[in-house]
Amino acid sequence: MSMTRYIFITGGVVSSLGKGLLSAALGTLLQARGYTVRLRKLDPYLNVDPGTMSPYQHGEVYVTDDGAETDLDLGHYERFTGVPSRTTDNVTSGRIYQDILTKERRGDYLGGTVQVIPHVTDAIKDFVLAQTDGIDFVLCEIGGTVGDIESLPFMEAIRQLGTDLDRGQSCFIHLTLVPFIKAAGELKTKPTQHSVKELRGIGISPDILVCRAEQPIPLGERHKIALFCNVAKSAVIQALDVSSIYEVPIAYHGEGLDDEVLKVFGLPAEQPVDLSRWNDIVKNLKNPEGEVKIAIVGKYTGLKDAYKSLSESLVHGGIANRVNVKIEWIEAELFEQPDAIHRLEDVHGILVPGGFGQRGTEGKIAAARFAREHNIPFFGICLGMQMAVVEAARNMAGLEGAGSTEFGTPKVPVVGLLTEWATEAGIEIRESDMDLGGTMRLGAYPAKLTTGSHVQKIYGTDRISERHRHRYEVNISYRSQLEEAGLVFSGLSPDSNLPEIIELPDHPWYIGVQFHPELKSKPFDPHPLFASFIGAALKQSRLV
Repeated sequence: MSMTRYIFITGGVVSSLGKGLLSAALGTLLQARGYTVRLRKLDPYLNVDPGTMSPYQHGEVYVTDDGAETDLDLGHYERFTGVPSRTTDNVTSGRIYQDILTKERRGDYLGGTVQVIPHVTDAIKDFVLAQTDGIDFVLCEIGGTVGDIESLPFMEAIRQLGTDLDRGQSCFIHLTLVPFIKAAGELKTKPTQHSVKELRGIGISPDILVCRAEQPIPLGERHKIALFCNVAKSAVIQALDVSSIYEVPIAYHGEGLDDEVLKVFGLPAEQPVDLSRWNDIVKNLKNPEGEVKIAIVGKYTGLKDAYKSLSESLVHGGIANRVNVKIEWIEAELFEQPDAIHRLEDVHGILVPGGFGQRGTEGKIAAARFAREHNIPFFGICLGMQMAVVEAARNMAGLEGAGSTEFGTPKVPVVGLLTEWATEAGIEIRESDMDLGGTMRLGAYPAKLTTGSHVQKIYGTDRISERHRHRYEVNISYRSQLEEAGLVFSGLSPDSNLPEIIELPDHPWYIGVQFHPELKSKPFDPHPLFASFIGAALKQSRLV
């Protein structure tokens, strides 16, 4: 296959229909036919990236190996296709405008007027086309909903690309909603018709319509949609709810989505499709041999999307152990009340995730202590590890007043602001009063593991690379006092200055990590720490 082909995925009627999952599932279906894919997300909001946005606004921030803070949909892309996302796979209006205005201030436009068309649209087109050599299919998801003012430059850019590219080199897929009106007992096609009319009004004619519905769409209604929306009857694909997101590729294949896409490009659809990996995953999910209950003691539990990769990684750990993982979401602040900690008595594992700011930190410390004292498997991630270290400093090493400088000036700063660290390119330096955006230790960093430690046995190697997103570090100068008290520093940065992993050797499973292992877990390749943690929880469930 000589040329790269482009698939543009837009959404209409309402947001949150599942464009990200559609992109990820289609990517994996094309892979199953032997093609190579690259997935990209165009976000119309004005933030430069989601890094400084509250998780309640935008869900989790997904971090790539090369240190980009991106949209959580890139997590779906990676989990489904296994293709590592890069900085060049997510762009926002904010970044586009920032780049253009920097050029304008520098005089790059030689006194010309800078406009949305062609300058903004050209920048978007350059982003879509960049670094795609040797890739069979590039799937581009456009955030937001057709009709949004902010998404218009993106729609115009992909309209232009549809013309710029050779015939048969682009495909437009539009995802809409076909609602069921209970009182009338009918599915309604009018919202889809209006959405397509809006799309065609800006010059884009969809090749394929994917219709989300709660009930099967009768053939007659599908033909009506095809007629009024000017698409082939076979190109109206229904998307019904499924019990697990990992069933989505199988469901879309069953509806003929990938066949239809190949038809648009004039490619043969006859070659065999290998979906055995997904069939196995779904079989495991539907036929568990047991159940474990995991408490996630976090700060943003009101919005599950804030911990999207985390909850999926626990599912992957369940797949590895053939068990169903039941997650109990608990707001960390709850444990700042007396007696509330008893809520953790019947769980089989406690996970304390990352977060920023002081709210709920004493509750996280209380959860870490409960897990340590009651021999319940404990997994601390990022801030969760830091709070486990603070707990050990206070209650094991007797360091009264131990805390983190993130929340003031503690008497014993066992966690402090990271101002410089070693990278492959040299020393990175940060100032405490810098902008918040992009000033953390971000992306993949190597670590060395202590031979014979619990984590070294779990990973099966003494060198690892994991993704980071944090501004504060455990203070290495307290290492000897903490190790004398029984908390082992079993993973360090290559220069031995930054603690990466802590563990309690005399505990069934007690591990804290400074990085985010959930960002690299996949259903067909569960992260070893999550597989091991769920394995320990399974043992715990048999003791309870």
